[in-house]
Amino acid sequence: MSRAAPTPVAPSARRLPLAGVLRLGRPSDIWFKPAVSVVVAVAPPNLILLALDRLDLAMYTMAGSLCALYAHNRPYAARARALAWVVLGMIGGLAVALLAASLTSRAVVLVAVGAVLAAVQKVLCDATRIGPPGNVVLTFISTAALFAPQSLGQIPAHLALAVAAGVWAWLIGMAPGLLRPHGPERRATAHALHAAAAYATTRGTGDSHARARSAAAAAAQAAWQSLLSAGAPTGTRRALERLVVRAEIALAAPVDTDPERLRTWARALRGTGPVPQAGPLPAETDELLGVDAEFAAPARPWWSWLGPLTPLAVRTALGCALAGYASLAVGVGRPYWALVTAASLYQANLTLTWSRGVQRVVGNLVGVLLFAAVAPLAHLGPAALVLCCLAFNFGAEALISRNYWLGSVCVTPMALLITEFAGYQEPGRLITERIVDTVVGALVGFLAAVAVTNRRAGTGVERALTAVERSRERAARLLAEPHPAPAALESARRALAAALVDLRATAEAASGEWWQRALPHERVVLAEQSGHRTLAATVRRQGPHLDRRTDETTEDVRP
Repeated sequence: MSRAAPTPVAPSARRLPLAGVLRLGRPSDIWFKPAVSVVVAVAPPNLILLALDRLDLAMYTMAGSLCALYAHNRPYAARARALAWVVLGMIGGLAVALLAASLTSRAVVLVAVGAVLAAVQKVLCDATRIGPPGNVVLTFISTAALFAPQSLGQIPAHLALAVAAGVWAWLIGMAPGLLRPHGPERRATAHALHAAAAYATTRGTGDSHARARSAAAAAAQAAWQSLLSAGAPTGTRRALERLVVRAEIALAAPVDTDPERLRTWARALRGTGPVPQAGPLPAETDELLGVDAEFAAPARPWWSWLGPLTPLAVRTALGCALAGYASLAVGVGRPYWALVTAASLYQANLTLTWSRGVQRVVGNLVGVLLFAAVAPLAHLGPAALVLCCLAFNFGAEALISRNYWLGSVCVTPMALLITEFAGYQEPGRLITERIVDTVVGALVGFLAAVAVTNRRAGTGVERALTAVERSRERAARLLAEPHPAPAALESARRALAAALVDLRATAEAASGEWWQRALPHERVVLAEQSGHRTLAATVRRQGPHLDRRTDETTEDVRP
């Protein structure tokens, strides 16, 4: 199954897009889960502080509560670990920020600390692939804490509040597993089936078939990743795997696929009913088996991504520092807003960074207008202030999956209202400072991205291609032997699968960078195709595990 089609050679610099940057997409299938979770995680601590007349401590409980935004697409075994690491990362960043704030009040030093923290948080979130909302929430909390009055004696109590709220957020994130223990895997499989049905409907022809094929391949990959991170194999997981294989077969043979049958299976995965029976599978193609073997390879250790992320770390640290200092230079009292704006821009390449910058500016400017309209209501009393913040928390998560700028429309007034937990402030000044910091942060942050482009991206693609070619040659030599050692063949298969994953990720990131030599797109396509065929041959030599699994029945597999 081809992963891509040959594309024209990329120029060293490209136009920055405007068309489509603000276009609204379909909401996420589970948009309501992070929206509801964050409200349930934030509300009890804030209401308790309201009852105690200590809303000035809400920033510390918010640090833990906002961890409930993470890992909603992960199976619960993986989610438990991911959420625990998020809470620890949040507390660690907060501790460093509070310590720095207690030791100095010099804004120049605090901006430098915030920039370094933002770079570390960005790299760790990207290396571990924690997913949305990524480093932005962590950076928002730590940089805000840098500029909050603090003493060494207060730090333990403030961290304790954050830890307590973080534990509550962890419980909120895990609670749905009591009702639907396989819910994330079922949703991922259903999405793969729907996407495969959409591609099969095109019969592999027409103007939209390439886009539908790409979407279906991405959905199938996400489903495999979900299933393979779900812990020990179970009957439910094996049944879901067979359905994902059916989705992949639809990609290989759309003309011979019944789209309605795929949609029927997808609908049956909703709720808590039995997983539908897929029935026996026909013979798979070479590339289909190869793709499955690639997904089954062990995940690359997160720390192995730190080296390639060095340019992104430098870009983030430099951009955030310059944005903070520029904000200080124009006399804004809250330079951390500019710093957070810059930190939120940086994506995998310069083109995506530009798009995020446009979205951030538009969303923030609309958001300050919304704050101006809501401020009189929020100032009616502390209870009104808390309720408005909860409403914006819900709105931000409900809308952000449609487009980042739309979510920012709610994030901006929420952030402004949080600054008033310690006391009401004059709305005009808050609005002016936020607008200035948004423009300064976005402009300076993007200029830093232009200055620190990843000019080694093309070299990274060449290295990834070389790794794939060497891994494929090693596997081919073993296949040529009459009786290769099973351990050696398995090692070669896993090495080739990991090299293919790395090649695709490297090529996708490099395709949006500026000022680099032309990328070898056709070599990437050919390397993927030949690599998948070699993977298929190793799977067949070892014994096609897919065929063995599909002889099992799934008549009444419960979630």
